[in-house]
Amino acid sequence: MASFVVRATVRAVSKRKIQAIRAAFILTPPAVQKIKQLLKDKPEHVGVKVGVRTRGCNGLSYTLEYTKSKGDSDEEVVQDGVRVFIEKKAQLTLLGTEMDYVEDKLSSEFVFNNPNIKGTCGCGESFNI
Repeated sequence: MASFVVRATVRAVSKRKIQAIRAAFILTPPAVQKIKQLLKDKPEHVGVKVGVRTRGCNGLSYTLEYTKSKGDSDEEVVQDGVRVFIEKKAQLTLLGTEMDYVEDKLSSEFVFNNPNIKGTCGCGESFNI
């Protein structure tokens, strides 16, 4: 009987570039606090759903609504106890987006800092990619 020996070598590659992985969706601490505050009054809802719709003068607009469950194709982001679901249609559009909550003397709103945006309309309601 013949005995077989298998040899393998491992090479370390030193010039390989490491690429940072972009987070799917990031919430700032003020956004987390505001969502927690909003959901406190709605115990039947488990989180909020973020999406995009064709609307406005520049193409797309963000949508934000309460949700009672995760959809089959929704991407779930959990941060500091807050659950945010991203609709399938919006997942590539929102990749790497930071959601913030801003209050000033005249208004309070969620602001999306999206690195994928190529242009916005003058009023800031819609964007294109």
